[in-house]
Amino acid sequence: MTVRRLLPALLAASFAPLSAQVAVGLRLEHGQYVAGEAVSVTLTMTNNAGQDMVFQDDGRVNWLDFVMKDEHGAPVSPLAKPAFGAMRLPVGQTLARSMDLTRLFRLSQLGTYSVHAVVRQPGPRSEGFLSNRLLFTITNAHPVWSQKVGVAGRPGETREYRVMTYSGEQKTKLYVQVNDVRSGSPIQTYSLGEAMMFRKPMSAIDSSQNLHVLYLSTPAVWVHACIDTDGRLVSSDYHKRGVDTDPALVTLPGGQVQVAGSLPYDPKAERDALKTTHKLSERPSVVYR
Repeated sequence: MTVRRLLPALLAASFAPLSAQVAVGLRLEHGQYVAGEAVSVTLTMTNNAGQDMVFQDDGRVNWLDFVMKDEHGAPVSPLAKPAFGAMRLPVGQTLARSMDLTRLFRLSQLGTYSVHAVVRQPGPRSEGFLSNRLLFTITNAHPVWSQKVGVAGRPGETREYRVMTYSGEQKTKLYVQVNDVRSGSPIQTYSLGEAMMFRKPMSAIDSSQNLHVLYLSTPAVWVHACIDTDGRLVSSDYHKRGVDTDPALVTLPGGQVQVAGSLPYDPKAERDALKTTHKLSERPSVVYR
């Protein structure tokens, strides 16, 4: 083989294995998200290099980057330079890491976005391992209730609670959003779960400025959720219909909020009971003499 033919062959041999050394994949939980909701993506990496690999920043470039574009194909600028901790990937193994894209990019505009990941090894080489490209949509939910409250123990701070519904993917979900009134930006937005809207959700504020939401989750089960002014889920419990009435939120004279007209329900206890219930076919055969 001549030198002219040998050189391209050597170059091809040196670069061909790079694309197969690390298999990079991305996975989203959903294809549609409500504005302000966390967009959690899971990155998976499989080491096919035949030796252990260590990924870490080298002071010049990140070992991991995400490339985000809007529906017009324009790049979405990151909020700040991300810092991902070093990761050791043993030979032949697959590791996964989850992260919230809303902490990396400003995704406040409604529309469709695309994202893929680039994984690089330390060193002067700029080539990276590319993941698959994902599409997702940021949309609005329909507000059904809202109220502004002060933050206990923090004078001057005000929050706005919003209870919203979103119908997508053939299901209706109930969302809670907690906004900082001063900045106008959401502090937390997340789904409480699927809701059946032929019973209107009920909302109330207790004396600690916590939000209480009671909604019908299945044809027979209501969910009572309590959320604080920082958007944390304080508690969640389940109820079934009482003797003659549907469950309802009531505010007591001291400002406490509780569920009335219901029978407490424990789905875990019901599942455990079903596990211990024997089928008729499992009964031992008995011979009478």
